[in-house]
Amino acid sequence: MKLYLGNLPSPLGKLLLVSDDEQRVRALDFADHRARLARLLDEHYSHYDLIETTVPQTIATALERYFDSDLTALNDIPTATNGSELQRRVWKALRTIPPGKTMSYGEIARELGLHDPRAAIDIGAANGSNPVAIIVPCHRVIRSDGNVGAYRGGPVAKRALLDLERER
Repeated sequence: MKLYLGNLPSPLGKLLLVSDDEQRVRALDFADHRARLARLLDEHYSHYDLIETTVPQTIATALERYFDSDLTALNDIPTATNGSELQRRVWKALRTIPPGKTMSYGEIARELGLHDPRAAIDIGAANGSNPVAIIVPCHRVIRSDGNVGAYRGGPVAKRALLDLERER
């Protein structure tokens, strides 16, 4: 499988974006976490060639529009991710959380029909393993006490994304 790695600037710092031949986003991470991105790709794709190139223009433009306050600009970016059935269900659910809104791990578990008291932990793990940051908005998931909780880009980046979305 051929995958394409490009980088693009953002208000949060440089981003690394991995896409495929069909211009679907396979991964998006912060540039200072290149090793984590490599581990994620190895985990999800046993055989791939990673070719450095530019980010597809349609994706770059959509991300630029998002950071310029067009919060629906990411809705039509196609993604393709490997993961467990639960992970894919959680990642799909994340894309239904409207910009400017948040949900708790427990709320997502209930929305997915998971009633085990520990389901929120599984949701948290799936959320944390989301390979497509920002586009699949794992930053919109917070703890039930209202604390923003963890984020792959750090709490400052998570708060910045939540603030960007709330201001519009």
